[in-house]
Amino acid sequence: MSAPPLILASTSRYRRELLERLQLPFDAVAPGVDETPLPGEAPAALAQRLALAKAQAVAALHPHAVVIGSDQVADLDGQAIGKPHTHERAVAQLQAMSGRSVVFQTAVAVVRASAGVAEVRLSPVVVKFRDLSADEIETYLRREQPYDCAGSAKSEGLGITLLRSVESQDPTALVGLPLTTVCELMMMAGLHPLGLHVDAAQPPTGT
Repeated sequence: MSAPPLILASTSRYRRELLERLQLPFDAVAPGVDETPLPGEAPAALAQRLALAKAQAVAALHPHAVVIGSDQVADLDGQAIGKPHTHERAVAQLQAMSGRSVVFQTAVAVVRASAGVAEVRLSPVVVKFRDLSADEIETYLRREQPYDCAGSAKSEGLGITLLRSVESQDPTALVGLPLTTVCELMMMAGLHPLGLHVDAAQPPTGT
C-alpha cells in the first residue's frame, strides 16, 4: 500500500526548510486561516488552536493526505506577542523582552481526515534575552529585518546574538516546527518518516 501524500499547511520558508530535513516529498499549501486571537485567549491556547485550524483547513481539501499545521506565539508574562510586521512594532517588542524570559509557544498539528486523525501538541521554548541597548536593537533589525517572526527574534540568524539562553526539548521548535513531535504525529497518521509501513491512528511502539 502506497504512503499517503504529505502536505505542509504553511507557506513559511522556515518551516518548509525544516520539513525538508526529513527528505520526504511534500507540497506546501497556504491554509488561509484567520490568525486573530480570541478575547482573553492565552498564548499557548492560541498557538494550538491555530496549528490545528491550519491543518484542518487544508485537510478538508485533501482528506487522504497527512497534513501538518504549525503556529508559534511568543508569550511574555501571559501576553501574546505575534509577528511585528513593521519596524516600529519590532522595536517595541524587543524593548519589552530585553532582559526577560519569554516562552515561545510552538504548536504542531497533524490531520489525516480520511483516517480520523487530528492531533495537536505543544513544544514550548524558554528564551532568556540579554539586556539590549537601543543601538543593538536598531542594528539587529536593520540587518535581519525579522518582521515575519513571532517576537522579532530570528534565532537561526542574527537573533541568536540577542539571547542569553535557550531551554527546549527540541531545538527545531524555536524556528517554528518541532520535528521530533512532527515525526511522532506523522506515524500516528500512518506516514513513517523513514518510509516504513505504519498503520494510521496507531501510536508508535514504545510510546
